[in-house]
Amino acid sequence: MDRPQDQVGRDFTAFDDATAAMAALRAIYADSSDILRAAFAARATTGSIGGGDAAGAVYPYLAIEVDGASLLTDSRLPYGVLLEPGFYGTTLTRPALFEEYLTEQIALLLRHYHRPVLVGRSHRRIPLPYVIEDSVTDIGEDEVRQLGLRFTLPDLQSTDDLIANCRQQPNPGQPRPLSLFTAERVDYSLARLHHYTGTPPADFQRFVLLTNYQRYVEAFIALGRDALKEGGEYTRFAEAEGNPQMPAYHMVRPDGDGITLINIGVGPSNAKTITDHVAVLRPHCWLMLGHCAGLRRTQRLGDYVLAHGYLRDDHVLDEDLPPWVPVPPIAEVQVALQEATSKITGLRDNDLKTRMRTGTVMTTDNRNWELRYNALFGQINMSRSIAVDMESATIAANGFRFRVPYGTLLCVSDKPLHGELKLRGMAQSFYRERISQHLHIGIETMRALRAQGTGRLHSRKLRGFDEPPFR
Repeated sequence: MDRPQDQVGRDFTAFDDATAAMAALRAIYADSSDILRAAFAARATTGSIGGGDAAGAVYPYLAIEVDGASLLTDSRLPYGVLLEPGFYGTTLTRPALFEEYLTEQIALLLRHYHRPVLVGRSHRRIPLPYVIEDSVTDIGEDEVRQLGLRFTLPDLQSTDDLIANCRQQPNPGQPRPLSLFTAERVDYSLARLHHYTGTPPADFQRFVLLTNYQRYVEAFIALGRDALKEGGEYTRFAEAEGNPQMPAYHMVRPDGDGITLINIGVGPSNAKTITDHVAVLRPHCWLMLGHCAGLRRTQRLGDYVLAHGYLRDDHVLDEDLPPWVPVPPIAEVQVALQEATSKITGLRDNDLKTRMRTGTVMTTDNRNWELRYNALFGQINMSRSIAVDMESATIAANGFRFRVPYGTLLCVSDKPLHGELKLRGMAQSFYRERISQHLHIGIETMRALRAQGTGRLHSRKLRGFDEPPFR
């Protein structure tokens, strides 16, 4: 079988052991990084590239080649499955950061197909900023222009989400993708994550809570510090540094299955931005914990809304995931959220139903949507929406788009259509009573999902009919 050569190096080493393959990937990436660092350091003293040939600083490449006879007869597995015979490959970055994830994905391919994986050097050069960003703070604008003449800089023309958006069709002259993201797409997001959240990617945990209220952050910090004092599953609490736009905080477990909380701020644009980048870390789940406007007369301030459907009036994802694409609820997440709510509140059966409504959440990009009540009346009524917010549908839709299990539990903070506005005095009382309970529900949900096994979360419902094998 002829191998496509546009991104793929000619020399591969075959491995039938995932650990050995990972060691080779780490070695290639480390060698390329060393070349770039040495060349960059030399430019200050010699005025030339120096320190080796920077053109040799390329991403490692992982591939596997299968014929029709090797394909599984049972392709119902959610991931780790090759759907067609051919040559599959992807560029990879930061293999040490993704060690556990990549080892699992490679091991699945080896176990399912009894064919070796191939490791080599790609033809894609590593952009200099992705290697030196954390160690350099004194580069001026003029020098940046000069660096572009000597080094590879990020190429956004080849950094996109075609694979994740299900728009990259098979091409006989191209390898079929192994992963949703190329190395450059991952590097771009890793750099953005650190910029937006004030914490390095290595601190992020695989269970992610998203909120838009500082009071949730303050409660999470207190819980994280208390958990460290008590000892147990969390071994470190990492906090955002500086004054980032969307600060993140991490209750860290040694296995990476702890809990991250990000204050994403207000609005669907922020919600899309942060989940675009968190997605490359391949989290097991993300949940939105926020406030909403209740739309039903029977709701009371402080009631919970468990979203099982979304009316997407946010528009920020319309080009990547058109509004006609349904965003289904994830059963395992829905059950875990409901059981956690019951456990934390102590409510059961009908008592729980009176304080937690399940239904459709409308997400809008208009903060003053209440002033368009007459225009929105039919939309809200026909959709049977029970709450309005500005982030939840965006987060759920991006979870669906990037194959990250998602969920939403909101708390009713006002009922503007029924005259119950979030006035300052009422809001303060509401915040004191509900924030701690709401946050505990989110944390308990993550614990339950982790305890039942993450394999149940990553089901086929999030996968298309022509999917890369990596989760």
